[in-house]
Amino acid sequence: MLSFFRVNARYQTVSLVVFFLLLRLPFLFGGAPLLVPELSWMLVGEQLGHGFMLYKDIWDNISPLSGLVYWLMDTLFGRAQWAYQFAAMAISIVQILYFNYLVRSKDLLSVRSFIPGAVYAIFLSISFDLGTLSPMLMATTFLLFAFGTMVQVLLRREVSVQVFEIGLYIGIATLFYLPACLFMLWGFFALLFYTGATFRHHLLGFFGAAFPLLMVVLIFYMSGSLEALNRNLLTSVFQVKQYDLNDFFSLLISIFLPLFIGVLGFLRISTSIRFVNFQTRVQQVLALWFLAAIATIPLMQFLAPMQFVIFIPPLAFFASYYFQSFKKKNYLDELQFLAMTGAILTLQYQGMRGIIPGLSVGRLENLQAKASALPAEIVNRKILVLGYHQGEYLRNYSATPYLNWDLASPYLKDLDNFENVVQVYDNFQKDPPDYVIDKSDIMPKLLERVPALKKQFVLSASKGIYKRQASPE
Repeated sequence: MLSFFRVNARYQTVSLVVFFLLLRLPFLFGGAPLLVPELSWMLVGEQLGHGFMLYKDIWDNISPLSGLVYWLMDTLFGRAQWAYQFAAMAISIVQILYFNYLVRSKDLLSVRSFIPGAVYAIFLSISFDLGTLSPMLMATTFLLFAFGTMVQVLLRREVSVQVFEIGLYIGIATLFYLPACLFMLWGFFALLFYTGATFRHHLLGFFGAAFPLLMVVLIFYMSGSLEALNRNLLTSVFQVKQYDLNDFFSLLISIFLPLFIGVLGFLRISTSIRFVNFQTRVQQVLALWFLAAIATIPLMQFLAPMQFVIFIPPLAFFASYYFQSFKKKNYLDELQFLAMTGAILTLQYQGMRGIIPGLSVGRLENLQAKASALPAEIVNRKILVLGYHQGEYLRNYSATPYLNWDLASPYLKDLDNFENVVQVYDNFQKDPPDYVIDKSDIMPKLLERVPALKKQFVLSASKGIYKRQASPE
C-alpha cells in the first residue's frame, strides 16, 4: 500500500479520495453511536431554527460560526445523523487533499508523493467520533489554510500583506472553536522567528485575526446580547473542567499510534541533513503548531479523540517523513504502515460496532447519548433537564435557554438571589417546557420561590418529573 502512494501521478488524487471513503465505509452503513455533544449541537441548531438567539436565548458555549452551521444543517436535514457525517466526510476530504497538495507542490519534504495525504486520512480514522461534524474539525480546516499561507511567506522569504490573510484564517477558526485563538500566538512566533516580519506586519496579522471577532462582537452588541456572549462563550472556556478517567484512558489508546509514529518521524527528521533552509523552517513551524495544540487541551470542554483533530496536521507531516525515509521496496516499512492502518481501523470498528464483546476501549460510553427511561407519554415534547442530559432529548425538544448545565447551574442553584428567580421565571414564560426532568432537586425550591410556576407544574407519578398543567379556560 505504501509503495502505491509513493507514485507521484495526478490520478493519485482520486486514489486518496477513494482510500478515505474506504476507511469511512462503516459510516455508510450507519450504526455510529450518537454522542451527547453531537446531540447538544443538534439541539442548538434546532433552537436557532425556532428563532431563538444564541447565548441570549440558548445558553451554550458553542462558537458562533459552528452554531450557524448547525442551524443550516437543521434547516436542511433536521436531526439526521448521516447528514452530519457526510458533511464531516466532505470537510475531511478537503483537508486531506489540501494537506497533500501543500506538502507535495511546495516540496515540504524531499520526495514528492501522496503518502502525506494517505497518512492524514488514516489519522482521521483513529476513532469513530472524528466522523461527525465537530467544531474542532471545522476550525482545523481554516488553521490549515493559515498554514498554507504561512508556507508561501516562508517560501518567498519576504513578508507581505499575506500576514493579514494568516490572521484572518485564525480568526475564522476561532469563531468555529474558541480555543483555536491560541494559534494567534503560533502565527506570531512563526513570523517572529522564521521571517523578517516588522512590527507593522505583526500588527497587520493581529488585525486580520481580530477583524472577524470584532464583527461578531459588534453584532451581539447591536442586539443587546454582549453580556450573554461574554457569559456563555468567553468566560465559560476558562471554567475548571472535571474529566472522566475512563474517557481519558480511551483517549490515550486512540491517539497513541499517531503520536508515537509522529514522534518517531520528528526525531528522524531532526537528525537529517538533507533539507534546505525553507524545509527546515516549515518543520519548526509545524513543531510550534504542535505546542500550540497542546496549549488548547486545558480549554477543552470534554475529552474525546475528536477534540484532538487539531494535532493531526503536524503528526501526519512527521509520520509521513518517517515512512518516506525508508528505502523503496522495504518490507519492514510496508509492514509497519499496514500494521498501523490495521490497528487504527480495528479501534474505529471497535468503537462503532463493539466487535470485541466486553471491551469498552474506543466506545466512549461515558459520552454516548443513552435512551433514558422516561414515561411513554414524554415523546416529541418540549422538556427541560435540570442536570446533565444523557439522552432525554433524543426523542424530545429543548425548552428554555438552559441547555448547557455547566452554564445554567450557577443561576438555577442560587435561587436566594431575587434577580435569578425573576430571570428563571421569565425564561419559563418565554419558552415553557411541557415537562421538567429534575435531576438536581431544584424544582421544589423554585416552585416555592415562584408561586406562579407552582400553579403551572405538578409532580407526576415518576420521581423527579414535573408536568405542566393546561391553562384554565
